[in-house]
Amino acid sequence: MLYIITALKPEAQAFVDKYKLKKQKIQNFTFFTNDAITLVVSGLGVDNAKLASEVILNNFTLNKDDKFLNIGICGARKEHSVGKLLEIGAINYKDKFYTLDAKNKHQIVCLDIPASDEEYEIVDMESFGFYDALTTKVDKKNIHIFKVVSDNFEPYKVTKDKTKALIFKEIENILKEVQK
Repeated sequence: MLYIITALKPEAQAFVDKYKLKKQKIQNFTFFTNDAITLVVSGLGVDNAKLASEVILNNFTLNKDDKFLNIGICGARKEHSVGKLLEIGAINYKDKFYTLDAKNKHQIVCLDIPASDEEYEIVDMESFGFYDALTTKVDKKNIHIFKVVSDNFEPYKVTKDKTKALIFKEIENILKEVQK
């Protein structure tokens, strides 16, 4: 099973449309499912991503082959063009570093508030919560974070339709990477 956590409904909608996922509620979260995918919309922020990940751990029968994906948009410096898919190998949260996969080149800074300047190379607001909930319960090789660059520190330019289109364009590439 693929368990996918997205922060935003437009990020999730790309998968819902492509795979005809059915909606259901578990606790305070909206889930979308079929026989191969369970997707939850966490809402913004570290705490929401952690809670949504914990709901998966506590409400589904998991096996050692399950894959867990945090998929969403991110802000990045201009060397990362809008639409670029980034596989994240490490997270910096509150000046502490957490490694998922040392082979991956991209490190993300997880912030508690949106960033609008180029102080950091790549930023999001959920990756650490996802990581924190899963790493003690799931083999790290089954945990993946994929971000698509939505803006170069101009978050006000990001729309729902653009978010969905950016994620939709990269779904096949994400799934290829996970199946390696």
